[in-house]
Amino acid sequence: MTKSRRVMAVIVAALLIVAMILPGLVVKAEAAEGEAGKVTIESKDNKTLQYKPGESQKWTLVITNKTGRDLSNLSVSPDMGGENADAWPFKTDYQKYEQKIGTLPKEDGKNKIEISFDFVQRDDAGTRRYAIPFSVYEGDSDKSIATNKLYVNTTEKPQADNSQNQGDNGNGGDAMTASVGNDEPAVYSGGGSGSGGSSSDGSVPRVIVTGFDTNPAEVHAGSDFTLTIHLKNTSKKTKVQNMLFELEAPTEGTDEQTSAPAFLPTSGSNSIYLDGIKADGTADISITLNAKADLLQKPYSINLSMKYEDSQATQIDSSSSISIPVKQDARFEFSEFEISPQTIEVGGEANVMCSLYNLGRIKLYNAKARFEGNGIKKQEIFIGNVEAGATGSIDAMLEGEKVTNGNSKITMTLSYEDESGNISETTKDFELEVTEAVDDSDMYMNTDGDVDAGSSGFPVVPVVVVIVIIAGVVAAVVFVKKKKKKQMLNEEEELLDELDRSSEDEREQP
Repeated sequence: MTKSRRVMAVIVAALLIVAMILPGLVVKAEAAEGEAGKVTIESKDNKTLQYKPGESQKWTLVITNKTGRDLSNLSVSPDMGGENADAWPFKTDYQKYEQKIGTLPKEDGKNKIEISFDFVQRDDAGTRRYAIPFSVYEGDSDKSIATNKLYVNTTEKPQADNSQNQGDNGNGGDAMTASVGNDEPAVYSGGGSGSGGSSSDGSVPRVIVTGFDTNPAEVHAGSDFTLTIHLKNTSKKTKVQNMLFELEAPTEGTDEQTSAPAFLPTSGSNSIYLDGIKADGTADISITLNAKADLLQKPYSINLSMKYEDSQATQIDSSSSISIPVKQDARFEFSEFEISPQTIEVGGEANVMCSLYNLGRIKLYNAKARFEGNGIKKQEIFIGNVEAGATGSIDAMLEGEKVTNGNSKITMTLSYEDESGNISETTKDFELEVTEAVDDSDMYMNTDGDVDAGSSGFPVVPVVVVIVIIAGVVAAVVFVKKKKKKQMLNEEEELLDELDRSSEDEREQP
C-alpha cells in the first residue's frame, strides 16, 4: 500500500469515529440544556431584600426540581465575584459559601426545598442594587445544572458612622485574615451567622459547659451510669466545628496494683466527637461510664478538655470540669441475739443484746434500735454514730406487757441517717414468750415471828425452813448443855456423900 493510501485510510477511520461519538455528545448537551431550565432558583416570596451596613440578615432561597428525575448530592453556592470585589456587597468571612441539599425528589409537593444564607453587608457597599448569581451543582461536578441571578439592595452607611468605622479599619477592625491555618478553604455550610469568628471582629468563640445530667440521677459506686454534658457556643456570630472532647477522671487507690481512674468508659475510649455547634447554639454530648467499686462517698471532679475550630479552621483549645457525687451503699450485719431469760412473766423484764458490724465504707449517723411486738412494751434505744469498719452495741431491757400463746415474734428496726440526712431502715426478728405472773406464797414473815400475807415474789417457804432448822439446832445445843450440867451436879453430890461417909468412919474409931 502506498503512503498516500495509508494516509487516506487513517483520515477515513477518524471520520468514522467522530461520526459515532458526535451524536452521543449532542444528545448529552441537549439533555443538559433541557435540565438547565428545569431546576429553578428563586428568592422566597420573590422578595428583594434590603440590607443595612453591618446588619446580619438571612437570605432564603427556594430550589425546585422540574427535571422529572430525582436529583441527589446537590449543593448551592453564590458567585462571590472572584477578583471583582465590587460585585460582592457582603463581608467575606468564608472563601466559599455553600449549602448542601442532598436529594431533591421529582414528585410534586416534594420537589421543592428551602435553604438560607446569612450575610452581613459591607460598610462600603453603598446604596445600590446588586445582582448575585446563585448556581446549583450535582455531585462533584464543577459545571452547574442551573444558575439564576437574584437581586439585593444595599444602603450606604451614615457619614458619622463612616468616620468612626474608618478609625476602626485603621485598627484592623474590619480587616480580613487571608490565612485560615490550613490548605483547605473555609466553607460556610449554614446553621449560624456568617459574620462571627476571630477573622472578622477579633473575637474568639467560646464553648462552655452549662450543666450535666446523670442517668440514674444518683451514681452508686460499682455501677454504670450515662453522663450527658450540656454545651453552649457563646459566640453570637461564629459557628464552631470539628469538635473533640476528652474526659479525664482522677486516679483513686493507694495500692499500685488496684489504683485506677474513678470513672472508666464501659466501651470504647474517653473521647467524644461532635460535628459542630451553630452560633449562640447549644448541644449535648453523652458517654456511659462505670464508677469504681471502692470509691468513697464524696464528689469526684472530671476534667473535660475541648478542641475545636472556628469559622476559618483556626484551632482553639479549652477545658472545663464537672463534679459528680458518688454514693456508697450502706453494708452492715447483726450478730446473734443474746436473750436472758427466754421467757418472762407479765411485768418481768428480758435483756436483749446484739452487735452491729458496719462493713461498708460510709458512716452511719444517729443509729437507733426500736423493739416492737406482741406481748411487750415498745422500746427504743439510741446507738449513736457508727464509723465505717466499727462495731455498735445494742442493749435493751424489754418488759412483758401481756401474755402470749407460746413464743411471739419481736421485731427490731434499725434506723440510721446518711451524710445528707436521709433516713434508712432495716429489720431483724427474734422470739420471746410472756407468761402469766404467779405468786409463790400469800404469806410472809413479819418481825415478831407472826406469819402474815407475804408480798408477791418473796421466798417465804425457804425462809421458814431455815428458821426451823436454826431453832432445832439451838434447842439441841440447849438440851445437851442442860444434860451435861445435871450430870455434873449428880457427880458432885456423890463426891460429897463419899466425903461425909469417910469423916464419920474416922470419928467412930477409938
